[in-house]
Parts: sequence; C-alpha cells; structure tokens
Amino acid sequence: MEATVALPIHGEVLRTPEARFANLPDFPYQPHYAEVGVLRVAYIDEGPRDAPVVLLMHGEPAWSFLYRKMIPVLLAAGLRVVVPDLVGFGRSDKPAAREDYSYFNHVQWMKAWVQTIDLQHATFFGQDWGSLVGLRVVAEMPDRFDRVVLANGALPTGMDPVPAAFKIWRAFARYSPWFPIGTIVRTGCHKGLTPQEVAAYDAPFPSSKFKVGARMFPGFVPTTPQDPERERNEAAWEVFKQWNKPFLTLFSTRDPITKNGEYAWQKRVPGAQGQPHTKIRGAGHFLQEDKGEEVAQRMLAFIQST
Repeated sequence: MEATVALPIHGEVLRTPEARFANLPDFPYQPHYAEVGVLRVAYIDEGPRDAPVVLLMHGEPAWSFLYRKMIPVLLAAGLRVVVPDLVGFGRSDKPAAREDYSYFNHVQWMKAWVQTIDLQHATFFGQDWGSLVGLRVVAEMPDRFDRVVLANGALPTGMDPVPAAFKIWRAFARYSPWFPIGTIVRTGCHKGLTPQEVAAYDAPFPSSKFKVGARMFPGFVPTTPQDPERERNEAAWEVFKQWNKPFLTLFSTRDPITKNGEYAWQKRVPGAQGQPHTKIRGAGHFLQEDKGEEVAQRMLAFIQST
C-alpha cells in the first residue's frame, strides 16, 4: 500500500523567500528539506534521531508554526518531533497552477515525504486538513505508525451532512477577493492571536499568487457521494475499523466545524476503546493555539501509557 506516483507539475513552482520567516515569535527551529519529485517539502525535525517519533500535521491555512506550543513539551520528554509544511504552505514549495492541487495529490506528496525521510514507528497527530491528508497516509502505510491522535479532524466520505459553518468558510475561500491568512487563523482561535502571531501566519504568502493552495483546500473536502475521493476515504475507513493500535481523540468544545466528530472514531476504531479521550475545553478550531500545552501533555501521557 506504500506505492506513490510521480505527479507532474503543470505550472510555475513558487518558493517563499526565507527573509519572510525572520523573527518568528517562539519558533526558533531550523527547517529541513526533502525533495518530493520536483517539489521541495520543508519540515521541522527536532530531538534525538533514535527517539520515539511524533509526526504533527497542520491544516488549512496554517503551517508548522501552529505547533510551536506543543513542540517544547514533547521535546522535553525526549521525543523526536517532526512537523512538515504541506505543499502550498509554510516554507514548502507552492505550485502556482490550480490544476496541480487536489486531495489525492496532497496525500501522494505526503506519502512520498514519509518514505523519503523514512519515518518508522511514529505517533501521528493531525488536525483539520492535517487529518484529511494524514489519516489517509496512515491508512495507506499503516506499518509505519504505532498510534494515532486525532484532534478536530475527520475523514469525510460525502455521506454526512455538512455543517453550516463549513459551507460559509468554503464559499468565502472560493469567492472572497480578500483572503487574509493570519486573520483567518485568528478567527479560528478562541483566545485570538497577537499581531506578531498573525504576521507569522501571513509570512509564507507574500502575494495572492502564493495562496492558490490555501484558497482551494476547502473545496477539496468530500461533501457529496459523487466526490472523486469518496472511494479512497471509504477504503481508509475500512483500515481504521480494523485498527487495533492505540487511537486517541482530543476534540475541542468550541469548534463549530468538527464539534462531536470524535464519537464516530471512538465507536468504530477498535484501538480507541478504553483510551482517555478528552474534550479540550476553552479551545476553538485551532486548539494547538488555544490549548497547545494541554494537548501536548495529554498526547504525551497517551504515548507513555501505550
């Protein structure tokens, strides 16, 4: 199930100038890079090389900066922490052509990246699009992962009702002439962000042409039975219905998009039975911002007990 395909790139590939990432607040980590076809994928890789590894995958329209409150907690426990920037985000390359972006392509790119850096026995943590992409990666290369932590995420097949909040967000991403990345992330946080933090989320996107992927992601969420990724997501669900390795949910109470979405996982995944699933109170969609230290501590306790 690990096979990946070479994906052609139809247009220009953009790369955000490194100067845009100067003086990031509370984010001193140096990027590493891996070549995935013609694209360069950036990632943070901290901690001992031979330590148990944690893979943290961000969603839309964030980047690895989202995990700056969780990384120190996990590093202090002696873990290796790996945090990629999805293609089109952060320091990773950004294809300029709309046709280069798809749900399928992002799964393929991340599978190729996992193979390239050869992650083994990893604990996966995913939120938002980090879950839509990451859960597919886990399901399609399960031998590389020892456990899963899912936070404010899903693996939709287009068969369930779509929350009104998501419909509004999808329409905004598609039609609004104004698409301020940092402000969008701030809106998804219960406690808000400082101006410096907003600027850090804006940093990867010097102009609108760098935002093609961020604009398109909401439209890739399967919302109808006719979605081209329905079959692959259903196949991934079949993997998780037989997943006996540890599986934990950490969903927040103030996310209008994924609220109560954890119950399907707790019911259907064998490895989720008897785990310390927790509601993260006082956190919005981006619970890594609102309650990052708590989320990391609960994740750490889960890793140490399984």
